[in-house]
Amino acid sequence: MNLLFISLGCDKNLVDTEKMLGLLGHEGYTFVDDETQADVIVINTCCFIGDAKEESINTILEMAELKKEGRLKALIVTGCLAQRYKNEITTEIPEVDAVLGTTSYEEIAGAVRKALGGEKTLSFENIDAPVSERTERLVTTGGHYAFLKIAEGCDKRCTYCIIPYLRGKYRSVPMEQLVREANELADKGVKELILVAQETTLYGKDLYGEKKLPELLKRLAKIPGIQWIRLQYCYPEEITDELIETIRTEEKVCHYLDIPIQHASDAVLRRMGRRTSNAEIRELIGKLRREIPDIALRTTMISGFPGETEEDHEILMEFVDDMEFERLGVFAYSPEEDTPAYSFENQVPEEVKEDRRAEIMELQQDIAFEKSEDMIGRVLDVMIEGKIADENAYVGRTYMDSPNVDGLIFVNTGYSLMSGDFVRVRVTGAQEYDLIGEVCDEFTE
Repeated sequence: MNLLFISLGCDKNLVDTEKMLGLLGHEGYTFVDDETQADVIVINTCCFIGDAKEESINTILEMAELKKEGRLKALIVTGCLAQRYKNEITTEIPEVDAVLGTTSYEEIAGAVRKALGGEKTLSFENIDAPVSERTERLVTTGGHYAFLKIAEGCDKRCTYCIIPYLRGKYRSVPMEQLVREANELADKGVKELILVAQETTLYGKDLYGEKKLPELLKRLAKIPGIQWIRLQYCYPEEITDELIETIRTEEKVCHYLDIPIQHASDAVLRRMGRRTSNAEIRELIGKLRREIPDIALRTTMISGFPGETEEDHEILMEFVDDMEFERLGVFAYSPEEDTPAYSFENQVPEEVKEDRRAEIMELQQDIAFEKSEDMIGRVLDVMIEGKIADENAYVGRTYMDSPNVDGLIFVNTGYSLMSGDFVRVRVTGAQEYDLIGEVCDEFTE
């Protein structure tokens, strides 16, 4: 029986997908990547912002057409859109055979069996249910890196964010379970662990009464085979001196930090329900750069939040200009029903949101290109991702680059390399967001 899995949205969603694939693999399914060859299609959906919601809905409708034509035996929808719109999906898209909520992915094998037997399934546990103890998964990222989801849910309740309503309260994964999962990943050849959660910096507070991310990093760093550990989604107000010191001193922890800041105007930050100010964020970034001079900082901003004035926008522009982030992305504010900001007054017109977004990105582009030029002459460890066809060149990533969201480095060499190899590379050129380099000695393993 052929099964196609379509995973949409964030890296945290991808981890759920990989665990469902592990469960279905035990059932003997053959996995395919062509919908025309599939007997069963599972869509793990996202609905964080409007564009993600639209992509999820369009994908379901497209696959439903295959069901109508009789080419598909079962269609199953899981994830955030399923959690949020289960009634609409079941009533408006009758071709869907099963809908599973965000805490129900362990029911996937049973849902597929029932669907093939002609039985409809709706499975929705309490969104605050304890985190699953399952660690086995089918890694889909190429085998040399993997995402490690260290917590589920969020307690921050930012006024624009739907996630707590879909994923529940913050629940850390027990440390022993994470260490076991990381060891299993390392045994499969994974060399880079990318730690993800709605917020990684609060890890352990709910289970152990205090933040335990530094301890987790130290334990993961002891695992043989793991060479890089990367941190994402670190809320600025939760970054402690202990965490900074751990990043600075643990050799395997990349000098890279993803800090979702969202804005720099204190007035906008207050309306967003954020817990930091412009001055506090500036102080944190200054400390990070002093303590870890080569740190690469990534952040995200929101343009056009309700009530954002031209003055607020200028404050954000000045902040971006001053902070010189190595990596920065901007989203135009997406009003999500059932969140407080959805009903805020002074909603910003779409055209203004997009203009402001473009203005920030144009400024950041100049910063990023200048930083790329500054890298010329440096020697860096590079993880090889693949070969460029018909050339003696490979594509890879440095410690400054998280997969799929950051830049790449193109490596010229006469060596024969494999994905996952680490090589020492001298940067010889810069091309917008990407770098060019050449191997300067034999690769490191």
